[in-house]
Amino acid sequence: MSVSPLIWIITIVVIVGLLAFDYIFHVRKAHIPTLREAAVWSAIYVGIAVVFGVVLWIFSDGHQMGTEYFAGYITEKALSVDNLFVFLVIMTSFRVPREDQQKVLLFGITFAIIARTGMIAGGAAIIDNFSWAFYFFGLILLLTAGNMLKPEDDEKDEANNFIIRIARKLLPTTDHYDGDKLFTMENGKRVMTPMLLVMVAIGGTDILFALDSIPAIFGLTQNTYIVFTATVFSLLGLRQLYFLIDGLLDRLVYLSYGLAAILAFIGVKLILHALHENELPFINDGEAVPVVEVTTQLSLTVIIGILVITVIASLVSRKGRAKAAVSSARRDADSYLQMTYTSFESERERIYRRLLENEQTIANLPEKYNDLLEERDQKPLSQLLAEAHMVAEKRIADREKGVRTDTHPHGLEVAAIQAAGADADHAVGASGSDDSAGSHAVDPETTGRDDRA
Repeated sequence: MSVSPLIWIITIVVIVGLLAFDYIFHVRKAHIPTLREAAVWSAIYVGIAVVFGVVLWIFSDGHQMGTEYFAGYITEKALSVDNLFVFLVIMTSFRVPREDQQKVLLFGITFAIIARTGMIAGGAAIIDNFSWAFYFFGLILLLTAGNMLKPEDDEKDEANNFIIRIARKLLPTTDHYDGDKLFTMENGKRVMTPMLLVMVAIGGTDILFALDSIPAIFGLTQNTYIVFTATVFSLLGLRQLYFLIDGLLDRLVYLSYGLAAILAFIGVKLILHALHENELPFINDGEAVPVVEVTTQLSLTVIIGILVITVIASLVSRKGRAKAAVSSARRDADSYLQMTYTSFESERERIYRRLLENEQTIANLPEKYNDLLEERDQKPLSQLLAEAHMVAEKRIADREKGVRTDTHPHGLEVAAIQAAGADADHAVGASGSDDSAGSHAVDPETTGRDDRA
């Protein structure tokens, strides 16, 4: 079924309108989305995508376009959720203020839509002119599936990619944010803020994600309109989804295995299709190879089945719960130690309360999960938690005195707190009075931790 230029124009106008709405009404003023806000808007975007698919289902011959759309949309959505892991790593590495993370995500989504639109146009042109391209796309997906099964590299630093290293060397940059500004003045010079660098990092990773995303959907349909709309609708609403499932991402420990199975399945489907359309002279003398082709209906069933099994297995996994607690505790402790991470008192309290909850979960973990507690080339989790509690106690003390310490541009420095404590201990020792020293002693067993720090 061909799509008229008018339908293309209407579709593009609607998509641009949805993006413009996000920019104008959601991210223009920095704020932290509530769980309700994220849930409502995620449901709206998913609802729009589903209604669009139903319309295609009703008006296409034999429901073919609707089936292809849903198969492509579900696959692209699953791959997009996997991409959120990397976005989380990048924004944590750059310590993006939580109230500004929406803008970074929306930029990444916009860049992804533009970049993938170009790749879709290029992929469609290649497929139309070279039938052997299906072999190539199938091989890419099989290789990608194999890479997903490899153990994670502990030394991998998603934020410190090649483009960022070059930018830091060649251009003046600063390590401090100035709201959501991309450039600021420092020592009389115009410098790039981390906000611009993190957007570059997000954009670079989006291009890498498209290398397996686009071949995957072309393996399900060669209708360019379906490829485009399924890809775009899977990306729209990703910003809200990020805040909705915050904390749940680490629980999906088997998602990479499920995605590997889906990509391998689509890769095999592509190669079978390539054999069916074969024109390469060194394969069956350039004649088509009589092989079984996988239908779109079967593809949709397999994709949904794999995702359901993967999600259920991840959620009931004790390892998933352990990994989620450890990863979340590390991120929360690191975030809490950065006073400039957020200017919202309630958000800071939420982070500390969640840190305490995860710390309790970690304390109850079986010994076999101890290897999850430490990561190579990173500060030990125990040290991070101790420093977070130190800062929390200092904030409690400052609050009781009516002193605000979160207005300092660099926040509370752990080293400064430790130095102040050392000076106080030295002063007590210099007094030479045992009674005085005793009066200043603090029993760690009776020191309570305020979850309102």
